Amino acid sequence: MHRLVLSRVLRGAGLAAVLWLAIAGVQAAPIEVPDPAAWALLSPEEQARRRADIQARLEQATPKERAQFRRELRERLEGLTPKERKALIGRTREQWQKMPPEERERIVQERRERLESMSRAERKQMLQQRRLMLEKLSPEERRAMREKLRAQ
Repeated sequence: MHRLVLSRVLRGAGLAAVLWLAIAGVQAAPIEVPDPAAWALLSPEEQARRRADIQARLEQATPKERAQFRRELRERLEGLTPKERKALIGRTREQWQKMPPEERERIVQERRERLESMSRAERKQMLQQRRLMLEKLSPEERRAMREKLRAQ
């Protein structure tokens, strides 16, 4: 009698475990962070398309998933060598300069709206992350960044 009850309980628990695994497998996969070098090689149209897809997925993601995406993106960028960063910046600058003024203004406006929509805590966290990233730059890169900011 006890074996029969035990076997039914185990079968029920096994079924629950299988259902849980099936549901967990159906949940969305984490949002993949694009490779910076591959991203820079994409056309501006493809970048815009992928950016919109990532932003839509981030809007649907949980706060934990969004934080994980930001962390992975930051780690990817921090993992670049100074030479890779310089090349990436150069390609990005070229693409920006080739854009029509209306497109550049649209992108600036989107960034402004995104910043304005952030909570105070999110903006504070973003600034802390940027400071940490700046600390990891070489002295030459930091000096060039300061000179560029002074020129603007």
